[in-house]
Amino acid sequence: MLYRIFRALFSFLYGILFRLEVTGLENIPKDGSVILCSNHLSLLDPPAVGIRVPRKVHYMAKSELFKIPVFGFLIRAWGAFPVKRGVGKDAIRSALNLLGEGKVMGIFPEGTRNTDGTAAKKGAAMIAYRSGATIIPVAVVGNYKLFRKVRVYYGQPVDISAIINESSPDKLDRITDAIMSRIYEMIKKNK
Repeated sequence: MLYRIFRALFSFLYGILFRLEVTGLENIPKDGSVILCSNHLSLLDPPAVGIRVPRKVHYMAKSELFKIPVFGFLIRAWGAFPVKRGVGKDAIRSALNLLGEGKVMGIFPEGTRNTDGTAAKKGAAMIAYRSGATIIPVAVVGNYKLFRKVRVYYGQPVDISAIINESSPDKLDRITDAIMSRIYEMIKKNK
């Protein structure tokens, strides 16, 4: 219930403040596990990626954020779950549990805010590989300046089946590259 209230409030605020536009929601499956893999420009990205999605979107967030009074409660209600830096196995286990329940998870493969995609990490690829979830590339285009347009594009699912079926030792690198190249193709096309 609280999530729906937040989603409606943020949708309204982002619509007014950033003239938020979304395209491609029909590419997100109505059920089953889904990973929304997005570029990461700003701290404002998680709501932008999730507020117009009809299903609840869960995110990883550093555990320190949950210790901040009120803010920790709010991000937990928003769908975030805590992750300790340097303890990747716990983060992956939590993500796999969520996806095993058929939920939607938002991930920023770059791991931090970035503008050129050079810092993409293998975590999203590992979670996608181990969960079998549908991977939806998401491109956030814009800069969150007041009353300037921010656009979010949800692309067609990234098919990694050919990579999974290979015996190559660099599967995770190749999956990461496939995801990030789709995201950056969408950004380039929609700038």
